[in-house]
Amino acid sequence: MTDEAKAADTTVRPTKKQKELLTFIEDFIAEHGYSPSYREIMAGTNHNSVATVALHVNSLIKRGHLRKRDRSARSLEIVSPSRTKEEAAVLPKQLKAAEEKWLIDKVELFFKEIEAAPAVAEKELDKLYVLIGALKVLGLEGASQSFVPRLSELKDRGQRNEYSV
Repeated sequence: MTDEAKAADTTVRPTKKQKELLTFIEDFIAEHGYSPSYREIMAGTNHNSVATVALHVNSLIKRGHLRKRDRSARSLEIVSPSRTKEEAAVLPKQLKAAEEKWLIDKVELFFKEIEAAPAVAEKELDKLYVLIGALKVLGLEGASQSFVPRLSELKDRGQRNEYSV
């Protein structure tokens, strides 16, 4: 049996304080790509001393939730993350209906301004691509798809303008 399998068999559920500390470490690693120092953990979890953090970390190591890669700084690793990397990634902000409507109205207004212009600049097309991408990222796939034909039209118009010059 490997060390990881043994650790999984002997894992004891963390206390509330230890869970807070574990969550902080996991979030810190997901955000920065490296583990926090004990002082960063102390500040991030509102503990009063590094010694208290060290006690919790050592307990989490004994309980099988954390491990130290070596004796160097920032060597803490989560044994079994509570989330996958995809889940740990930044989640899109959930928009309210009023915010969705406002955002779509603003994109619509921007499209109308560019469509009314005599010529279409490539810079303006780039802005529209970004806006449509932002709608997708925010989970407004339907709205973004509704703008694609108009964007294609503007792109064609811009290319025709280039050839006629």
